[in-house]
Amino acid sequence: MKTVCICGGGSLGHVVAGYLSAKKDIAVNILTQRPLQWKHELRISIPEGITLHGKLNVISDNPKETLHDASIILLCLPGYAIKSELIKIKPYVSKQTYVGSVFSSTGFFFEALDLFNEDIPLWGFQRVPFIARTDVYGESAQLLGYKNSHNIAIERSDDKERFRTIIEELFDAPVHLLNNYYEASFTNSNPILHPSRLYALFKDWNKEIYYDHQFLFYEEWTDEASELLIELDNELFRVLAKLPVTSDYLVPILPYYESHDAESLTRKIRSIGGFKGIATPMIHSDKGWQPDLKSRYFQEDFMYGLRYIYQEAHRQSVAVPMIDMVYNWGIKIIGCR
Repeated sequence: MKTVCICGGGSLGHVVAGYLSAKKDIAVNILTQRPLQWKHELRISIPEGITLHGKLNVISDNPKETLHDASIILLCLPGYAIKSELIKIKPYVSKQTYVGSVFSSTGFFFEALDLFNEDIPLWGFQRVPFIARTDVYGESAQLLGYKNSHNIAIERSDDKERFRTIIEELFDAPVHLLNNYYEASFTNSNPILHPSRLYALFKDWNKEIYYDHQFLFYEEWTDEASELLIELDNELFRVLAKLPVTSDYLVPILPYYESHDAESLTRKIRSIGGFKGIATPMIHSDKGWQPDLKSRYFQEDFMYGLRYIYQEAHRQSVAVPMIDMVYNWGIKIIGCR
C-alpha cells in the first residue's frame, strides 16, 4: 500500500486525487489551505461517461498530518506557490519520499534542487497528465481528457526505472523517462505561447487605453503573434543547444503545429477546436476592456515560465533579444519592475 500526498486544491489536484483514490489501491492525502471545504468522498466524471468515487484519507493544512506516511508527494500548484509549499513541507520529507510536480515548466526543479538535500528524490511531469476542471470545490471535478503517454524527469534517485514504472501504473499510460530536469522544465508551450500573444495584443497599452471588446485569445490570433512565437521558439532552441538535453526531446513550434511560416501558423492556431471560445484575460468596466494583469496568463507565464528561459539564456551567454524584449515588457507591465 502506497500513500500519495497531493499538495494543492486546484482542478488538477481534485482530478489526480480522485482518480488515484478511486482506481488504485493507495491512500490519498490532501494538503490544502482550505481543508474544511473538502469532503472525504470526491466525485470525478471521466470521458467514458461514468463517475469515479474517490475516498480521501487525510485532509489537512498541516503537513505533519498529511506527509508522515507518504511515499509520493505531488504538487498541483501554480508557479507562484511552489517555493513556499516546498519550504512548508521540507521538514517532513524523508529520503524515501519522491517529491514531484504535476507540471515542471513553472520552476519546480529549480526551486526544489536548491531547497532540498541531495538525498531527497525529485520528479516532475513535463506536461500535465490530465485536462481538468473543478465543478464543486472539494467535492467534484471533471477529467476532460487523458494523455496517450507521459514524460517525466527524475533527479537524485538510484532507482529511476522502478519509480518510472510506479508512475506508469498509477496514471495508466506509458511513461517515458527524460534525460534530466532541463527536458521537463523547458518547453515551448505556455511559457512562450501566451507571452507572444499578450505582447502582440498589449505592447502599446497603458492604463488610459480601453478596448471595445474582449479579444478571443486564439480565434483572433494574428500573424504578428505567430512571428513572435516563432522567434521566441528559435531563441529557446539556441539556449537548449547549450544544455545537456536530447536534441529531439522537443518539437519546434512550426512542425508541432503542422505549419511552415507565420501565416500558416496563424491559420492553424485559429482553427484548433480545443482553443475555441477561450477569451483573453481582460477586465470590463463602464469605460471598456483592459488586460487582467492578475490573471494566470500574466502572473504565471511571465513570472514562472518565461522567466526561467530568460535566466538560463543569460547564464549560458546566449543572445535572446526577442525573449529579452517580451520578458522585460511583461515584468514591467505587471508591476514587478
